[in-house]
Amino acid sequence: MRELVLEILGDINPDVDFDKATAIIDDKLLDSFDIVTLVGELNDAFDISIGVVDLVPGNFNTVDAIVGLVARLQDL
Repeated sequence: MRELVLEILGDINPDVDFDKATAIIDDKLLDSFDIVTLVGELNDAFDISIGVVDLVPGNFNTVDAIVGLVARLQDL
């Protein structure tokens, strides 16, 4: 799952080493359009539905946080 998340992030912004990023949102490594793209890609890739309540910086600030969000939504 982590590798696919990294692949999706790399497709969105190939200039960033997301594996080492510790503050994706706080450091503005993705803009608002990138976040919309990321949410769509995650929804499609993992057959989940990321809702408005989940659109908080803490869920997207690190790769581990994104993986955790995906795992939690897959368990619903």
